[in-house]
Amino acid sequence: MIGLPAGTRVWLVAGITDMRCGFQGLSAKVQTALNENPLDGDVFIFRGRRGDLAKVLWATEDGLWLLARRLERGRFIWPQADGGKIHLTSAQLSMLLEGIDWRQPRRTAALSML
Repeated sequence: MIGLPAGTRVWLVAGITDMRCGFQGLSAKVQTALNENPLDGDVFIFRGRRGDLAKVLWATEDGLWLLARRLERGRFIWPQADGGKIHLTSAQLSMLLEGIDWRQPRRTAALSML
């Protein structure tokens, strides 16, 4: 994914989204369901019913980005809530888009002291 500028807020949109939506449909959902302005520079992540497709809506000063990510195996980890939004860090966004459980990441080995 493209590096986000410092201070960019990342929002995971809870619930299931119709993945046929494009720029206008997802922007309308941000405005009506979340009471946010989709052109403020925040990042909004949406997930479809099957859970293997996510879309990212992001406005920059150059225009509006719509990115899609489909996992070949597995599903994106998503909250069970029907609506609302959850704030994520840029690191959690990276984990989410890789199919990693972003809620409770764990180190695979303890760090050793030199």
